[in-house]
Amino acid sequence: MDRHPGGQWLINLAVGRDATGGLTSPHIAARISHPAALFESYHLRHDVAAAVFQKLPVLNGFPVNSVPQAPRPNDSQLYVSIKDRVRKEVFRGSENRGAHRRGSELAALSVLTFAVITYYLYARWTGFVTGLLFGVAGAWIGVTIQHCGNHGAMSTVPLVNVLLGMCNDLIGGASLTWRYHHQVSHHIHTNDEVLDEDVCSMYPLLRFDNRLPRLWFHRWQHLYVWAAYPALHLAFQLGDFASLVTNKTVGAELLGATKLEKSTLVLGKAVHYALLLVLPWALHGPAATLLGAAGYSTTLSIILAMVFFVSHNVPQSKPLPAGGDTKGVLYQDVADRDWGVQQILASCCWGDTVGNFFTGGLNLQIEHHLFPAISFVHYPAIARIVRDECFRRNVRYTHYKSLWGNLSGFLCCMKQLGSAPDEPAVRAAVSVRGAGGKAKAT
Repeated sequence: MDRHPGGQWLINLAVGRDATGGLTSPHIAARISHPAALFESYHLRHDVAAAVFQKLPVLNGFPVNSVPQAPRPNDSQLYVSIKDRVRKEVFRGSENRGAHRRGSELAALSVLTFAVITYYLYARWTGFVTGLLFGVAGAWIGVTIQHCGNHGAMSTVPLVNVLLGMCNDLIGGASLTWRYHHQVSHHIHTNDEVLDEDVCSMYPLLRFDNRLPRLWFHRWQHLYVWAAYPALHLAFQLGDFASLVTNKTVGAELLGATKLEKSTLVLGKAVHYALLLVLPWALHGPAATLLGAAGYSTTLSIILAMVFFVSHNVPQSKPLPAGGDTKGVLYQDVADRDWGVQQILASCCWGDTVGNFFTGGLNLQIEHHLFPAISFVHYPAIARIVRDECFRRNVRYTHYKSLWGNLSGFLCCMKQLGSAPDEPAVRAAVSVRGAGGKAKAT
């Protein structure tokens, strides 16, 4: 495990969580390993995941049933079939040498070069326009190298992934809280209204699921969402410091976070503010600096929101009339869901190779959720296999030709969710589930 490409910090996500799936003894519990849903989706060979599980310590008397459960990727026949074909048809066995984590070096170099150039312009001529341009660079870092680095998907070398992942801190986020919020909460329980932080964290301002209580102003959320998104950068700051104090995000407790990890949040914020505010202030004064910071925050927030939020918020990916099959999965008990089918139905894709380069594979969101630890340069090839397997098994695969088509679906979804009636019976069941501690523990 010490050689895992994601590094020790990625493994720490599993402390105190379910990673027991597939183990022969009911007394074996993983306290220092991936949650099963993450661990199995991080390995193309399910026998590798099983072999590692067998090496975990036997903890006799450990209360296994008290650990929150999650659906297991390798229990999904669809996912296993896709994974086998990806190994054979895309990598042809070369994944044993780490080929599936390579290939994004040119993209990383392009992103970092653009970031350096735009920061030079921002520092030299601080103002609203250069701030807008610098914000584009920050967003490009956010959707590519920090995202893939924190997934352990940029390199076979753990330190490289850790350092690239910490670019999140430089642009104003926090790699620590992102790992817990994004991987422990969102990736395992995609579009669950209680367990997926991306669904519940912006409520009551935005209603991302019709199982959340509708408020009178939600009928206009498809309009005011664009006024809310520019504040995303500010929301990151408040949320990150709150998580540091409370030791949890909205959707996950920071159970395995070390003192070193927590110190990176403070240090990262200091460097971010120094680059964005302190140096420009010293060179150009407060007026130009505040305008520049406003420009940076605006483009950073809007681009990140457009790329991340549209991929799981279209009518087909929600329990709405167009998403009847999605509803059938999301209304099941968490542990009974087909993990692979849930990831596919609750996500959507747009575009192909060009979008893949500029979004770090987030335009092919279905492939990313199935294979978060594979370099995004391989997603277009993987997508052809996923679509074929979905066709064979009659599982819906939602794909838009362009980002604008996806945005149209997103706005349609937000409008429908803003007017959809409450579902009291479902919310009552959710309340009981949440009271059992699952929402906090995952």
